[in-house]
Amino acid sequence: MGRDENARKRLTRSSPQWAVIAVLAVAGLCSSFMFTLVVPIQTQLPELLNASRDDTAWVVTSTLLAAAVTTPIAGRLGDMYGKRRIVLVLLAVLVLGSVIAALSTGIGSMIVGRTLQGAVVGVVPLGVSILRDVLHEKRVDSAIALISATLGVGGALGLPVSALVSQYSDWHVLFWIAGGLGAVVFVLVLLVVPVSVLRTPGRFDFVGAAGLAIGLIGVLLAVSRGNTWGWLSPLTLSLGIGGVLVLLVWGWYELRIDDPLLDLRVAARRPVLLTNLASVAMGFALFASNVVYPQILELPVETGSGFGLSLLAASLVVMPSGLVMMVLSPISGRLARTIGPRVLLVAGAISLIAAYGFTLLFASEVWHLVIANILIGFGIGFGYAAMPMLIMRSVPPSETGASNGLNALARSLGTSTAAAIVGVVLASMSTVQNGSQVPTPEAFQVSFLLGGGAAVVALVLALFIPTRSVEKHPSLP
Repeated sequence: MGRDENARKRLTRSSPQWAVIAVLAVAGLCSSFMFTLVVPIQTQLPELLNASRDDTAWVVTSTLLAAAVTTPIAGRLGDMYGKRRIVLVLLAVLVLGSVIAALSTGIGSMIVGRTLQGAVVGVVPLGVSILRDVLHEKRVDSAIALISATLGVGGALGLPVSALVSQYSDWHVLFWIAGGLGAVVFVLVLLVVPVSVLRTPGRFDFVGAAGLAIGLIGVLLAVSRGNTWGWLSPLTLSLGIGGVLVLLVWGWYELRIDDPLLDLRVAARRPVLLTNLASVAMGFALFASNVVYPQILELPVETGSGFGLSLLAASLVVMPSGLVMMVLSPISGRLARTIGPRVLLVAGAISLIAAYGFTLLFASEVWHLVIANILIGFGIGFGYAAMPMLIMRSVPPSETGASNGLNALARSLGTSTAAAIVGVVLASMSTVQNGSQVPTPEAFQVSFLLGGGAAVVALVLALFIPTRSVEKHPSLP
């Protein structure tokens, strides 16, 4: 402990701790903003890029795939070569991708740009790991809660910004703003965040990285595109089954080498495993709300399913969830030190159950959905703050980057699964009105049940997470 404390003192000598926290929080906001960046123009992409709707779907899918694949790999690279260095690399990739997308006039360059933008999501788990390295232990929990909250805050606050820009300016401006934001954050990280001296020795597992990437891409493509291609089509089945088989072989390989990409023995510890499984469920519950609430708010009143709001107005109704997350972040850290992060995760799951339960009973007025989104904010604010704390208490310092990356991957699996399953429900339970398919009120009810069910799963898993911290015993197998 003495050696780690001396390392922290050397790391924070040049920059005040509040500045480090603030810069990493801005980096987290920047990364989560990338997922709502194209929401205002998503339905217009076929016309803007002169491409089919199936092709323009890759503008979103490519970002999802890049985020899922890059995050655990970036975490391991951060443990080995310095977390700050990898954060800078990811931000540089974001700037490059934003410039490519801003200059694009066709679908190919847009997909390349969006893929590069997706890589920046890795800065959030890396930022959480940096906090453990540089902060005094009494400030770590509150800082982690703040960085974790940016995953929801950036999306909720970024959506109205994207809607305003796309409504009053050329759509390319969205990507110039993203590139400029990435450049500013790059400079701030370079100037403020200290270089970490805590490194994990060994060689980088290139074979493991390739295997994980191939397996994840196969599974996520099958999940995210199965509804379009057909769930029983040869392409979907081959990608899904092939991806699972590759991941099984990858796991066998990782357990038999000296310097694995991810230490699966650490990942199999009960607190880590249950936290990651709960993260999948929480990710599902969050993204189900992101898919369903905006659609209800924007669908025309005459369809019998919506409120007829503009995108900007709908985003303002959803925005309170992000504001609640932001306000909760310092409170979550103090609560975690008092009652423990597991209780925080339980409270988050209960709040999500309450949000979906409330919507099932009351969804006839816009203010009903405002209340539901406030409850969503409490749920995700508490849940997302608790999960990295549980991970950090259960892994040694040398594994924080990779373990937080794996936890972020678990959330990504939850969000992608929610997008696929809720998408199937809304598409299959729909009627044709004015030449387009419109989800029925029953479809939204089923979607709320799915979101609430995922929150119940997260609650049950959280109740079984051990309360004893292993942070002081990193040598435990």
